[in-house]
Amino acid sequence: MMVEIIQGLGGILIGLINVYIWVVIIAALLTFVNPDPYNQIVQVLYRLTNPAYRFVKRYIRTDFGGLDLAPLIVIIGLQIIEVIIRSVLHSI
Repeated sequence: MMVEIIQGLGGILIGLINVYIWVVIIAALLTFVNPDPYNQIVQVLYRLTNPAYRFVKRYIRTDFGGLDLAPLIVIIGLQIIEVIIRSVLHSI
């Protein structure tokens, strides 16, 4: 019984990680088209992604030749976390 609950919660966590990865991808792609900063969707995307970007930028230099690699680092980190969660869930 408890194993099923843990696996269910792990599945939900993996789903949330995947949704956040797509949010990061969409926000990163928006920077290439210079969106209206007053658009509510753009503001929500930036509010969701900027804390993760700030966390990464605090420890790693991410600006290389005018290209900010923080979204890529966040995505790779999230994928590593997802692999760890999946391996823990499969070992249960």
